Amino acid sequence: MLRIHFTGDDLAGVRMAARPDALWETILSFHRLRDRRGALVYGAWRSESRARLNGETRLLGALVPTRGYFPDFLTPPQGLDGLDTGLQAVRATPPARVHTELALLAASRPGGAPLPGWARDLAEGRQEPFGRLVGALRGYHRAAIEPYWSHIEARVEADRAVRGRALLDGGADELLASLPPVLRWRAPVLEADYPVDRDLRLNGRGLLLQPSYFCRGNPVVLRDPDLPPVLVYPVTHTEAPVSGPAEPGASPLGRLVGHTRCAVLRAIGQGGTTSELARRAGVSLASASQHAGVLRDAGLVVTLRQGSSVLHTLTPLGAALLHGGGAQPGRQQPQRRRYARNGPVTS
Repeated sequence: MLRIHFTGDDLAGVRMAARPDALWETILSFHRLRDRRGALVYGAWRSESRARLNGETRLLGALVPTRGYFPDFLTPPQGLDGLDTGLQAVRATPPARVHTELALLAASRPGGAPLPGWARDLAEGRQEPFGRLVGALRGYHRAAIEPYWSHIEARVEADRAVRGRALLDGGADELLASLPPVLRWRAPVLEADYPVDRDLRLNGRGLLLQPSYFCRGNPVVLRDPDLPPVLVYPVTHTEAPVSGPAEPGASPLGRLVGHTRCAVLRAIGQGGTTSELARRAGVSLASASQHAGVLRDAGLVVTLRQGSSVLHTLTPLGAALLHGGGAQPGRQQPQRRRYARNGPVTS
């Protein structure tokens, strides 16, 4: 069991990550590459990624086992700013910390098997093995993450929209209650099933919530309790990742309003800027803006300006059209979802 203990200051310091973290997605996807679970979401991705890899898995496998501990220095907070910035932070890890974390990794290996020689050199602070590690991370990311980045961004943005709505409706308390069912908010403690028994006391530092496409099942936290607290949790999956823009499906709504306009309407979902709509729908910025304007003129979308950007959200009419209209005669009305302290309930 994982238990994250909040104070009042911690609730005030809860925040959402602004985007996917390049290094968390890289490391967690390496777990997904080697297991056989989640075939519907990850099956095709595994096959496509393996075909592009060129020996990176052998090197990374020494530091990232199939389960259990992997060094915290592989996922620095700078990964939120992109792969290059994150890899610079990995390479700048103080030698003493590298030594400590690799010693923990070695102690957790089955049967006490030693780390390979290059990893032992890494633990001694030598720069050549750091170059090999950074090269392997970059090559793996290029093969397994980069082609799917737009899809990963879209799923994380959709999750952020849901959490943002919960925060607006009920503050940090409702935000924590809205997290996926693997997490249970029982104020002032957030609980989750976990491979080991762990208590994380935030002590006024707050918590960064990091939704992740390649996190599956249990959430993940850093092992070192003195590092800035981050909780990585799985987004809700509705489809497999695709490389490049997704092809819009031939839905009845698509036949009615056009497939591209339908994709833009779906992309608006819980709300987004024009650039976010373009990424989610796989269209150009100009096309997203044009289609959002047509949908706005039709009363399906409302647009609000926020500084230099605009935010699009669905009107009730747009939501009804997107989700199939009102209840049909003889059909039961769908239950309205709300959140309670100990999880989602319906009413």
